[in-house]
Amino acid sequence: MASKDQVGAGAGRSVRSRPINLKELAKHLKLSPTTLSFVLNDSPAARSIPQETKDRIRAAAVGFNYRPNFLARSLRSRRTYTVGVLVPELGDGYSSLVLSGIEDHLINEGYVYLVTSHRHKAKLLGQYPRLLYERCVEGLIAVDTPYDQTLPLPVVSVSGHQNVAGVTRIVLNHRKAAELGLEHLAALGHRHIGVIRGQVFSSDTRVRWEAIRTVARRMGLPIHPLLVVQLEGDTPSPEFGYLAAQKLLASRQPFTALFAFNDISAIGAIRAFREAGKRVPEDISVVGFDDVDAAAYHIPALTTIRQPLRRMGALAAETLVKRIADPDAPGAEELQVEPELVVRESTCPAPADGSGK
Repeated sequence: MASKDQVGAGAGRSVRSRPINLKELAKHLKLSPTTLSFVLNDSPAARSIPQETKDRIRAAAVGFNYRPNFLARSLRSRRTYTVGVLVPELGDGYSSLVLSGIEDHLINEGYVYLVTSHRHKAKLLGQYPRLLYERCVEGLIAVDTPYDQTLPLPVVSVSGHQNVAGVTRIVLNHRKAAELGLEHLAALGHRHIGVIRGQVFSSDTRVRWEAIRTVARRMGLPIHPLLVVQLEGDTPSPEFGYLAAQKLLASRQPFTALFAFNDISAIGAIRAFREAGKRVPEDISVVGFDDVDAAAYHIPALTTIRQPLRRMGALAAETLVKRIADPDAPGAEELQVEPELVVRESTCPAPADGSGK
């Protein structure tokens, strides 16, 4: 009868009650642990080992469910090739696109990442960076997340606007974004424009609103105080755009266009307008922000300001990996990316009377 330490015949997998170590696997194969280490770690030294031997080693490693002693290897090299990522939510389109870009770059560099979602809770915002540090990440990426700690780690912030020593910021050109949105609406004849501002905790809320206000003033576009509403709630749900749009309608202040803080709130606003008997875009044109995946498939397809979110994520990962590799190299405190206007179906010329009533 086969022993517990043998590979099950035909099944091709181990029935061991504990993991096998490298020395035991080498003994089973009648090879040196060094040879196995070269092959299993894809070392350049493995090139001189016959392919048949490499195939045999890998097959045995799978069959015995061999797991490398990552902790021991990390202690020897003082490297974990792991970074931490802080996001507000995992389910929203913004964070998902940024994470996709982060992952694209880290995979190519041989890194993995640990991601935590803090839900804008102050306690978690304070705890999670240190928790990731204690799990030996080599750097942090903060996505739309305030960061003001002093951990001995390189940190890159996506959409962060705080000047914190040691933190590299990846930011959008918000002045350009405001120009693209407002100039598009003005060219269509819109003079009465509503604005949905972001939640108070969002990193971009203040800087984006300041950019919109500055550009509107320069263009001679008055923004009535009653046509500025703020998103509430702490989840990325269209519901809060829906509620904000209801407030705009309840103000009785006429408007023919809306510049929303993001695509999710724009989608919620369109629902509120339709329920109130307003057609989009014939009665009210709507411009979103971000260009999340759903924007192109909504009805009507959403005109929006595209943030290159995947690119921002990839740039954050690229910057962090470089800083990990050379901590003393000089680097920019801020890297700016450019927005793009994507015109779809949710905007059209203003109604003939331009009143928005």
